[in-house]
Amino acid sequence: MKSDIFERNKFNMKVIVDIQDKQAKFGIEVLRSLSFIKKAKPISDASARLWADLAEAADDVAQHKIGKLKLKTAKELLDEL
Repeated sequence: MKSDIFERNKFNMKVIVDIQDKQAKFGIEVLRSLSFIKKAKPISDASARLWADLAEAADDVAQHKIGKLKLKTAKELLDEL
């Protein structure tokens, strides 16, 4: 039986919420007021993009491992230079 990803995850889930600047302070206060929220803090746009890129890369690796995506080898990448 295939288990749900939320049940298998031993770590806390990280969620990025995109809030307008003028509402950010209130949004953070609301999140912090929820007892099940461990931490709520703003991050820069650059950090958010980095996390999104890392998540996409991890997904690509997972897809490659199950044969749904062919990734380039290190040699192929170097040959492009």
